[in-house]
Amino acid sequence: MKFGETFKEYLHGDQEWFLDKFSHVEYKRLKRVLKSCRTCQALHGSNKKTEQIDDEENPMLSQFCQCQSCPVCDQMFFTELMREATDIAGCFSSRVRHLLHLHVATGMQRYVLRIRQCFKNDQQDLVQEGRMLIEYITMNAIAIRKILKKYDKVHSSVNGKKFKSKMRAEHLELLQSPWLIELGAFYLNFNGSDGGEFIQFSGSFACDLNATEPVMTMVLPNSIKLEYDLTCAICLETVFNPYALTCGHLFCKSCACSAASVMIFQGLKAASPDSKCPICREAGVYANAVNMLELDLLIKRRHRDYWKERLIAERAEMVKQSKEYWESQTKYVIGY
Repeated sequence: MKFGETFKEYLHGDQEWFLDKFSHVEYKRLKRVLKSCRTCQALHGSNKKTEQIDDEENPMLSQFCQCQSCPVCDQMFFTELMREATDIAGCFSSRVRHLLHLHVATGMQRYVLRIRQCFKNDQQDLVQEGRMLIEYITMNAIAIRKILKKYDKVHSSVNGKKFKSKMRAEHLELLQSPWLIELGAFYLNFNGSDGGEFIQFSGSFACDLNATEPVMTMVLPNSIKLEYDLTCAICLETVFNPYALTCGHLFCKSCACSAASVMIFQGLKAASPDSKCPICREAGVYANAVNMLELDLLIKRRHRDYWKERLIAERAEMVKQSKEYWESQTKYVIGY
């Protein structure tokens, strides 16, 4: 079955009620845009004989682009696809944030949720929604990849690949979202730890924290395998109290604060807009950093001794920084 038919079945299947709330790739309509591109069709038709002759004389020519861009397609195609990718990423992150907030709720909200579970056990509902969100982001990521590949094939260009690079630069690479890592950690935490079991799901999740290089592995629908490195690039240890910067890189909170030249108790929101990621050197990536609560919970449960050791060290460093900060503030006010 072609992907277009598979994607159509997915949109109108059992999860249609769920997908009505979210944006998705207009795969069929974008394919029609490509088919209606008469400019490129005329260009390919007029050059068909010439290309055949050139290919026979020099086979290497067939490997290069014959049409670098198409104004008819580009204006409609890439603008629309970028808008859809932005909407999909926004819908996914907001819904996952809400879902995980219910799972790792603290304080009074956690107490209310526990009382609610006495009357209604909604843990299975959370897992079911998590499964649908993973399928949602996976199917749309595949749709974007397929339609860009189709664009390059129709136009004999590399503009589709360039657009993928642009999406990556603007942090719209759907399968690299930190919220997908959080969903994977959510499933691993839920498996037995919360008194529940995995519902039937076509993907699988694994996390090896005792390896030399700790990684989380996900096998998503359509046999898409993803691996996420859980090593902090600053301290070279497994991330503790992890934060994902908007560029996608993971760090311990204390390490990220050190890189941003702020104190731990101040938090990453206090970082200067000019502060750069230690890996990619992109500026302004700290203000909207994601606190990876599910991943931290996973590390706490599976690597308890290490987690406790890092917690003690971070608290000691926080107390030290707080003391130095207030001493300096006191000296400044007093004037010596």
